[in-house]
Amino acid sequence: MQAMGKEAGLRPTAANQLDQSPIHLLHRAGQCAADIFQAEMGLDDLTPRQYAVLLTVSQNEGLSQTQLVDKTGIDRSTLADIVRRMLKKGLLTRRRTREDARAYAVRLTDDGWKSLRTADPVARRVDERILSALPAAQRDRFLADLGAIVTALGKFRDNPPAS
Repeated sequence: MQAMGKEAGLRPTAANQLDQSPIHLLHRAGQCAADIFQAEMGLDDLTPRQYAVLLTVSQNEGLSQTQLVDKTGIDRSTLADIVRRMLKKGLLTRRRTREDARAYAVRLTDDGWKSLRTADPVARRVDERILSALPAAQRDRFLADLGAIVTALGKFRDNPPAS
């Protein structure tokens, strides 16, 4: 790896370096998307991750929290906190599974279904607004590329290389 700074005779500006950093750009894009979602949804309503949990549970009633982690990509401790908050809001219920008394099966409550029906058109509008930043011809490719990154890096996260 090449040294940075005066020793190497390089003076990259932070902006130039950050403009070429996938981790930085993905983080910024995620922040922008979350800000748009919150502005559209309202501060007292769902967060993007809570919406993802509602949507995933609606499509997979009775998932365990471990399965919910796998389907959403939300880390275990964060998901546990999200589920706890959503239980308090009355959006989810959970009960021990028959297969494993240590695991919880998660389901939407009537209020959870109502919240999802309200949030779904908002989330779709936000998705459309985000994608509108790209020419129409690039949108499908963008989504495919993001999916490929998530798939590839998800495998890396699940099976890190041996040190």
